[in-house]
Amino acid sequence: MDVAVLYSGGKDSTFAIQHAVEKGWNIKYLISVKPTRKDCFLFHYATVEMTKDIAKMLQLPHFYVKCRVADPVKEADIVKEVVESNQRKMKVDAVVLGGTGLQETQLKSIQNALRPLKVEAFASHSGEDHDMVMEQMLKNGYGILITQIASDGLKEWLGKKITKDNFLQLRRDSVKYGFHIGFEGGYADTLVTDCPLFSKRLIVEDMSVIFEDDYCGHVVINKYRMEDKAKKEIKQRRGLFAGFLK
Repeated sequence: MDVAVLYSGGKDSTFAIQHAVEKGWNIKYLISVKPTRKDCFLFHYATVEMTKDIAKMLQLPHFYVKCRVADPVKEADIVKEVVESNQRKMKVDAVVLGGTGLQETQLKSIQNALRPLKVEAFASHSGEDHDMVMEQMLKNGYGILITQIASDGLKEWLGKKITKDNFLQLRRDSVKYGFHIGFEGGYADTLVTDCPLFSKRLIVEDMSVIFEDDYCGHVVINKYRMEDKAKKEIKQRRGLFAGFLK
């Protein structure tokens, strides 16, 4: 199956790329949508611009477009325009979203937009338990930085990485404050700084943490670098994804 992946740089969309690789699907390109405003319905606001360098590292074609509206139908049309304009030369059967399918507004809006093109849209880990999905990410060595929040109980997490050691505390906080453990529904957004797919890891050298109020905030990455991995890590990476990675 030929697919495009809607890629924010966050944990779920990065895991969607890994899922596609493991399924043997042909990833034709990535689509990243960067909002110019914080009230978009479908797309991450913070750190989406990092996808440009990550896509180069992954050696995948990448379409990076801006979103200046806050309307789920009009936002979904941005994805449709990218797909439609590339169907002759880079035809896809489906657009893959990250997550377990609980982001219903995003998923349904994009499905409706792509239906006239006869292109499917689905969540990569639909129906799975997000606790287990996140545990698998951490087991696989994902570096997950929380880049935006919109919930009580997450203020202290903004700008921090989720790790094997603090994941239990995040789970406790999700129960206490009522946010989804995988942040589906807009509770928080993330940026993956490392994973098995990456030939380099992203090192954040300077970052601003900005709070709009006690419940909402985002980070701005001011300075970063891409650090080569050790030869041993590269060898392991190639072994895991030999059919995809060069």
